Amino acid sequence: MVSPLDIVKKKRAEAISRIIGKGYLAPKRVYVGMATCEIAAGSKDVMEVFEKAVRQGLAGVYLSQKGCAGRCNLEPTVEVVEEGRIPVKYGKVTAEMAQQIVERHLKKGETIKDWVIK
Repeated sequence: MVSPLDIVKKKRAEAISRIIGKGYLAPKRVYVGMATCEIAAGSKDVMEVFEKAVRQGLAGVYLSQKGCAGRCNLEPTVEVVEEGRIPVKYGKVTAEMAQQIVERHLKKGETIKDWVIK
């Protein structure tokens, strides 16, 4: 007979495996604002830049959408979260800026201070 504790342990192991498998604990996480208003401001083009970079081998990066942040005047927004660093939020991001975020921030570790939401 399987004990309730064994069932909980199995469920926990399965949940941890799913979390790791989906990349939720990746060393770098990028969240692109994809609420309706952000899409209208151009966030689909921004998301495509990050998706392409990940497809082409940008390793250790989890990419996801985020909902409304209530900062319509700063859209599209991109948040970069890295282990051991304060999260960085970029505002008014264009596809060209997204490419620079990939090259400079994600690949080289440089925060692009002029674009950071303060």
